[in-house]
Amino acid sequence: MDFTKIAQQVLQTEAQELLGAASRLGKEIESAVELIDTVKGKLIITGVGKSGLVGSKMAATFASTGTSSFFLHPTEALHGDLGMIGKDDAVLAISYSGESEELTKILPHIKRFDIPLIAMAKNENTTLGRYADVLIPIEVTREACPLGVAPTSSTTLTMALGDALAVCMMEKRGFKKEDFASFHPGGSLGKMLFVKIKDLMRTENLPVVSPDTPLKETIVVMSEGRLGNVLIAEEGKLAGVLSDGDLRRALMQDDFSLDAKAETYATKTPRYVTDEEMLASDALRMIEQNKLQHLVVTDEEKRIKGILHIHDLIEAGIK
Repeated sequence: MDFTKIAQQVLQTEAQELLGAASRLGKEIESAVELIDTVKGKLIITGVGKSGLVGSKMAATFASTGTSSFFLHPTEALHGDLGMIGKDDAVLAISYSGESEELTKILPHIKRFDIPLIAMAKNENTTLGRYADVLIPIEVTREACPLGVAPTSSTTLTMALGDALAVCMMEKRGFKKEDFASFHPGGSLGKMLFVKIKDLMRTENLPVVSPDTPLKETIVVMSEGRLGNVLIAEEGKLAGVLSDGDLRRALMQDDFSLDAKAETYATKTPRYVTDEEMLASDALRMIEQNKLQHLVVTDEEKRIKGILHIHDLIEAGIK
């Protein structure tokens, strides 16, 4: 049995159903977008079985893209949680057959409170379809299941329609990547847009020596600092940086001496930044473009405030 071929057929079947649905889409999406946009409260999504699982994902997608939403199980709604639906909310109910018993039982109560209802069902000639203010049809010619009974193409289409509706809402409300990051402060985008140099730079126990410190002592400070460099400061102001690379190059010189002053082999014009409010992601790009291991952070008068090491950026997940 060729399982690769079977898997390909499943993907092709579902892809064809998605393309077919795309060609049939009409004003119902626009109507749903306008309905959701006028709602002052939340978009409550409900459904049972596979539709409920898809609905949970939809609610998460809406909530993270600027449309307040949560999932409500119809059975729980019948036993007290119906009170979670407020007069300013709207409901998006999902049932491919449009006849799921647990779902259809709560429909009269939803309409009794005059709650706007968007439905996803196979057609308008279903219980759910008849109750709906807006119907988004879930029409598939065949399930990908060889028996034609397991929800496969239909659930894929339902999820895709939910994504389409969420994206339409993002466009409707002008939802930007900065807004997305606000809902995902711990994600990579959130870190890219919100984490600043001051959040990651080291400010204590910095390896700092004066320009006339003997190289022998400077190497000890470098080793203890564990940053691969030493900051050279004169009256607290940055005067240079001695890196382990500088030290290796110095060792190749004929006149190398451990008794020489630290400034002798240091880089006199190191890269530094004065804006600790700079995004850490921008600092990383500066470090990478200039092939550095760190950035020194100073004030406008070059007084040392901290150091940002590339390892700190990587460990923090900055990209």
